[in-house]
Amino acid sequence: MLVTGVAAVGGALVVEVRPCWRLPRCSGCRRKQPGYDRHGPRRWRHLDFGGVMVLLRYAPRRVACPSCGIVVEKVPWAEASSSRFTTEFEDHVAYMAQRCDKTSIGESFRIAWRTVGRIIERVVGRKRPGNPLGNLEYIGIDELSYRKQHHYVTLVADQREGRHVWGKEGKDAATLLSFFRELGDDGCKRIKVVTMDMSQAFIAAVREAVPHAQIVFDRFHVQQLVSGALDQERRAEWQRLREENDREGARGMKHSRWALLKNPWNLSRRDKERLSELQRTNSRLYRAYLLKESFADILDRQQPNVVKAHLKGWLAWASRSRLPGFVRVARTIRQYLDEIVAYIRWRLTNGLVEGLNNKARLITRRAYGFHSAAAVIAMIMLCCTGLHLQPVTKCLSFSP
Repeated sequence: MLVTGVAAVGGALVVEVRPCWRLPRCSGCRRKQPGYDRHGPRRWRHLDFGGVMVLLRYAPRRVACPSCGIVVEKVPWAEASSSRFTTEFEDHVAYMAQRCDKTSIGESFRIAWRTVGRIIERVVGRKRPGNPLGNLEYIGIDELSYRKQHHYVTLVADQREGRHVWGKEGKDAATLLSFFRELGDDGCKRIKVVTMDMSQAFIAAVREAVPHAQIVFDRFHVQQLVSGALDQERRAEWQRLREENDREGARGMKHSRWALLKNPWNLSRRDKERLSELQRTNSRLYRAYLLKESFADILDRQQPNVVKAHLKGWLAWASRSRLPGFVRVARTIRQYLDEIVAYIRWRLTNGLVEGLNNKARLITRRAYGFHSAAAVIAMIMLCCTGLHLQPVTKCLSFSP
């Protein structure tokens, strides 16, 4: 880039520039092509100089490219021909977007909130290395709520690299099937394992698109079903005691919730006393507690065949327990027994995806909510895909 003049216009520093090459280059294929005509002067926003707005001004030429048609020429200070910001300006905005909210960025750089989002989309497209969907073998799938009233995006993460690779608005089977269409036939054949929660929409999409892949249900969500059944039984007992006007027993039942749901190694002395009292006074609820603890103990084992055999025994116990919550959970676990046992074989969970989603939720809270799925996906891809941006700095050198 060559500077041909400088002027102060309207409180801004306007720098006249031109490319350092003589023949124009196509902004599509970047090849040298003959000139077609010249546009009027355009301005590109550059980084401020001492708090003063800096604008680069140049009248770009149009070129007649055999493959791209008649397009505007490539300029060295801006990667995207449609952008009115320099590459360095956009890179610095994206660096700040990884660390603070978009409103503060808009006020600091004097640009609109939506402009920050469009800049982020361009930087992500420019900086993400290679094909993010290439060489995927182990993936995790989850949804994220980004607004109230049930607005969701579906996110896919690479379990091996520990980063998000894809996102789209929605959380139904059609949304996930669009990911597999983008992945292509060869990419789908490479998929070996898919981790997820027990979403019926995701299950249907995976079985349709990659029937050969092993579905692994997240252990946390499976145990959550069992814990929910235990809490259902506790609430039923609490309601029964209230109807019998046993206020003291109902109060003790209400306070026993965390003692029942905690892991054994996290129990306090008071929790252990409550469980001992429960064993003496309410055998029905204590039986539900033993079912919950034995299920967790089975999933701690290392041999898939042993786990499957023990789970079948647990299912028989739960089905005969005369506890409605556990009878219902037993039917669900029996239906997806192979997908649950697959956790033992692969030792993969959705914990990585949940961790990335927690970071994404922090992003949405930091921005006080996003108004569009495109904006939230752009921010997620900027902050949760392993992009390491550096602030734009310059050094001046003076010759003696």
